[in-house]
Amino acid sequence: MLTADALAAFVRDARAAGKRIVFTNGVFDILHPGHLRYLQAARRHGDLLIVGLNSDASVRRNKGPERPVNPEAERAEVLEALECVDAVSIFDEDTPGDIIRRVQPDILVKGADWPADQIVGRDTVEARGGRVVRVAIEQGYSTTTILERIKSG
Repeated sequence: MLTADALAAFVRDARAAGKRIVFTNGVFDILHPGHLRYLQAARRHGDLLIVGLNSDASVRRNKGPERPVNPEAERAEVLEALECVDAVSIFDEDTPGDIIRRVQPDILVKGADWPADQIVGRDTVEARGGRVVRVAIEQGYSTTTILERIKSG
């Protein structure tokens, strides 16, 4: 997991090497095949995939007091172990706007369930000539649904 300073150095080195940087973000609380397929699809759009991971506090503000199930350090560790993920950095804000401004990715990937005009960071990426890619979401996979099945079962 990269701190803000380490992330800046990672991005600087990647740019110096001519790498195309892809960025996405999320909670990734209970990793499931939908997450994996989404991250693999995101990675195919460039040379490196950086994942901005919502901190525990950010998740609680966005999803409620019972989330996340897994703490941020463990969620980061699992993501970092995936072959398609090159770096993970935790952000504490409610949205990824600040981390996207710091990374300045060439490609910003979000799920197709996000309306294009509501994608945080779109303006930042497009202003520097990058693009936003909306990736199809695998139907039938959801952390919320998994948690509901566990509670009912």
